[in-house]
Amino acid sequence: MILLEVHNRIIQDTLSVKIRNALEGHSPSSVLVINADFDGVTYKINNQPDNKNKIHTSVALRFFDKKESEDHLEAVYGKENLLDPPEEGYDVTVVLDLENIPEDWEKRVKEISMLKRHAFAAFFLRQFKLQEELSIAEKENKELDTPKASIVRYRDDETMWIEAKSDRVTFVFSTVLKDDDDIVIGKVFLQEFKEGRRANVTAPQVLFSWDPPASLADTDARVGEGVGYITFVLFPRHTQASNGDNTINLIHLFRNYLHYHIKCSKAYIHSRMRAKTADFLKVLNRAKPEAPSKKSTIMNRKQIVNT
Repeated sequence: MILLEVHNRIIQDTLSVKIRNALEGHSPSSVLVINADFDGVTYKINNQPDNKNKIHTSVALRFFDKKESEDHLEAVYGKENLLDPPEEGYDVTVVLDLENIPEDWEKRVKEISMLKRHAFAAFFLRQFKLQEELSIAEKENKELDTPKASIVRYRDDETMWIEAKSDRVTFVFSTVLKDDDDIVIGKVFLQEFKEGRRANVTAPQVLFSWDPPASLADTDARVGEGVGYITFVLFPRHTQASNGDNTINLIHLFRNYLHYHIKCSKAYIHSRMRAKTADFLKVLNRAKPEAPSKKSTIMNRKQIVNT
């Protein structure tokens, strides 16, 4: 099993090198690093030619919603460290000043390398808070307006829905399995989650269907060949402050985790098939009968005598 990291390793390593060089007294140098992440996300690290001490880390997200994410990003990075407006073509830009390096700079770098995760987490944190408010209102017999579900269009053809109730938060995401092999392996993979919940009753409930859940009846949820819907039912024990961050980390990577392991499983099966084929060919070659060879004897030779 391969576990994917929540943060972007390239961002973390690049910024760490720059800070260590600055702490050792080296002059700042130009930097321009552009790299891609899952879900069509693009990162960019650069500095301005006139001020190489200030490094900009920018991210372009398909699902970015400024109103939804702004407060959470300011709480994590500080409003003074967010460039407004961000770099052209990007949604968020965090500024790191090499002349004012914090003592806990490693933690700071780790947070910057999790830009995608924090922008994604804002949707969940709002629904977690709503669930808590609905639960309190229900206990006090107060009426609250039914909150709307958060919709995250994180890929061109795939969407997430997050909806809070008084006793749970339901998270649904659509995913496209394009190949027949992906569908078969994906079903087996998701079945393991059902089996795992039987062994651990505190795990969230996981459901899979080819049709949109009833909660998405009035939405534009896609229906078609290879389009599946995975539902997580998160209870208060999963969304409370002590477990909320870990829940977000795991769900944030689940779609990538699913497809990554489907591809890895296919690659493993293909490698096993090639190995078995090679072994079978060796057996056939050993069992192949040798072709009879003709041997010449003195009896079947013609003797020519010169007269």
